[in-house]
Amino acid sequence: MTRHVRAHRRSRLVALVATLALVLACVGAVAFGLSDEAGDPSVPPAAGVPSATPGATASASPTPTPTPTADPDAEFTIVAAGDVLPHLPVLNSAKTGDGYDFGPLLAPLDPWIQPADLAICHLEVPIAPPGKKPTGYPIFGSPPQLVDALKAQGWDGCSTASNHSVDRGFAGVEATLDTLDAAGMGHAGTARSAQEQSQPQLYRLERAGQTITVAHIAAAYGTNGMPVDADKPWSINLIDVPAMVDQAKQARQDGADLVIASVHCCVEYQTEPTAEQKAIDQELANSGEIDLVIGHHAHVPQPVAKLEGGPRGEGMWVAYGLGNFLSNQDGECCVDSTDSGILLTAHVVSAGAFDAEGRRAGPAHVTGVEWTPITVDRRSGHEVHALPDITGGTDTLSPAQVKARTARVATAAGNEAPKRTTPVTSTGPPPTVVPRSAG
Repeated sequence: MTRHVRAHRRSRLVALVATLALVLACVGAVAFGLSDEAGDPSVPPAAGVPSATPGATASASPTPTPTPTADPDAEFTIVAAGDVLPHLPVLNSAKTGDGYDFGPLLAPLDPWIQPADLAICHLEVPIAPPGKKPTGYPIFGSPPQLVDALKAQGWDGCSTASNHSVDRGFAGVEATLDTLDAAGMGHAGTARSAQEQSQPQLYRLERAGQTITVAHIAAAYGTNGMPVDADKPWSINLIDVPAMVDQAKQARQDGADLVIASVHCCVEYQTEPTAEQKAIDQELANSGEIDLVIGHHAHVPQPVAKLEGGPRGEGMWVAYGLGNFLSNQDGECCVDSTDSGILLTAHVVSAGAFDAEGRRAGPAHVTGVEWTPITVDRRSGHEVHALPDITGGTDTLSPAQVKARTARVATAAGNEAPKRTTPVTSTGPPPTVVPRSAG
């Protein structure tokens, strides 16, 4: 092979290598945004090739943050009633051959309680300690079958702080909470230890993909002079608004989405709330920690009102007094309005939508309340009725008597909240009752 041929081939090889190097350089420049053209705004990029910013380092295209999908809002109802106060005649109506059965007394109200998503009663009396005889006024002590009947009707828990909480001493406090625990019911207001007193009662509801936690706290004005064991001051919560607010704050820090307070106060047989009642409830509203206040003790229905304040600054609903739920009172012993009470229905919504940070757009809150008039028919063996169910009367209540009782409740409740005349519809499974720990 001549030198010229070898030189020619060598020249072609060099040219080929140079061309290849140029191609690779161009490809690299396009891929990494480093070509001269990429830095010159006067030179358009090659077709299909995005322009690059001078000195920019190539990176993968960012993945857009997905827009959160709004879940349905979670909705549920809370139903509450007045004083469970079984005087001796009530116990006699529930007496059976070998014990007590309160089921027939409560049964007419079953359709109103069973579908409630969360049902909270007010057990004003203690359960008699084991081996002790049930008693009525003035030193109460009810048989444990009372709790069994409340559970069977659909109540999930009760407030237990009242002026009768320690009627049977600390043994009665223990018996009451032990019986509620055995029935799987919650309780708030009395305690078997300081540790238990520090804990609100929690209920968890599963709705629309959310777990919503409701906290319940309770307190009473006093104990009718009955002594509270000196070494057990924590056995009953006495009204102390700052302490109640602190407990509500702690409950929220521990995960509660909604806080209900039951307040047992102040003057019996009086429809108009006292100045003390109003001050207590307004202070709770002003705290911004309480969503709903349920009042007890007056034994007559009292107004349902919306106060300024509340957790969202949009107001807080209060039922100053729900009157009686189960008792032996009416106009023959007391005042006429003691024969009736209020079944309160509160509607709760927890937003399903999310904000820009992926958090729930709004906390759970009470959107409104309704009241239903209920009554105890002493002459029928203390049956409890929703008055809208018996407008035509019963064997022992005339239509005129039903109308009069309904009117008295309506006058007491006022016109800030609407009247409810039909039971609620369940929105999901029963709540989980979170046990309080007695330590």
